[in-house]
Amino acid sequence: VGLFAPHADCAYPKAPASIPDGKTASEPDMVAAMTAFKAYDAEVKSFGACLEQETKDKAAGTAQLMQLKTMQTKKLNAAVEELQSKAKEFNEQVRIFKARG
Repeated sequence: VGLFAPHADCAYPKAPASIPDGKTASEPDMVAAMTAFKAYDAEVKSFGACLEQETKDKAAGTAQLMQLKTMQTKKLNAAVEELQSKAKEFNEQVRIFKARG
């Protein structure tokens, strides 16, 4: 075994495939979407932790540490921005759904 253990790249979190339409969605559809978004949020957090560990593993003591950290930060920021955008869309549909009741 060498100094570097094989390390799989961190899997970029995937947003839920669709956001239900608040005008027509059933309550179970909205609940399922909320569950999917909670799981997605957890995946984004895990992605951040994975990137942090990957940075430590790959760049420990190297001159490229700052460059790697910058790249990992960009990856995480992209994931967080997508999460926030999708969550905003979902929350708007939740408001529409609740207004129906």
